Amino acid sequence: MPAVLPPPRTGHRLLAVERLTRVEDGERLHALLWRCGPGWRMVSSAVLGGGIAERAWVLNAQVAHGYRRTDPERHLAGLARDAGAEGPGVGLMTAADVSAPGCARDGGAEAVATAGVSVRGWAATAQEGAGGVPAPGTINVVAALPVALSDAALVNAVITATEAKVQALLESGHDCSGTPTDAVCVAARAPHPGAEVHSFAGPRSEWGARLARAVHRAVLTALPATTPAERPYGASAF
Repeated sequence: MPAVLPPPRTGHRLLAVERLTRVEDGERLHALLWRCGPGWRMVSSAVLGGGIAERAWVLNAQVAHGYRRTDPERHLAGLARDAGAEGPGVGLMTAADVSAPGCARDGGAEAVATAGVSVRGWAATAQEGAGGVPAPGTINVVAALPVALSDAALVNAVITATEAKVQALLESGHDCSGTPTDAVCVAARAPHPGAEVHSFAGPRSEWGARLARAVHRAVLTALPATTPAERPYGASAF
């Protein structure tokens, strides 16, 4: 039977992440771990724990540039286990430094983003994608809402978060829609008897709007600064 917990007050901090450090192959690497515990449903494109399901933690782990392991799920699961994470979880990876994430909050919605945009571009391109195991993504977004969402609303929330990410990229002077392997995870409370289950999470819905603003600010904070020469015409730097 799934665990159910009452939704927290909007004044309660949701995304309290731990900063972890490890050494792999002589390189000092960082990670962020959110131990949310039971009572959360998540939708994610992450390599570990993706899809829609109840999850108890989220790990965003930095890996070395030129990452060549062909078992990223096992690697992430091992890192989470070493950190003491229990139960099913979500694991994201990135070659970007995650030690100084962008964090933002809006009306109870919270977001944490890590970003590196050395390899970036537009989603619709004439170039064919490469096969095999994808390289680590460089923009990872983790967001949390203190309310329950339907399955459709969870998917809607991913769209909203992605749109907010692209808006932040353009406003910060990065002429792109993202990197080839960006990942996102949106967490919402698991429904319990008598609780409202929200059916919408688009950018003009109550919680979708808050989610969009939180993700937008988190990504803006996480993105590396651009020089005036790198900004498209009419873009401002934040």
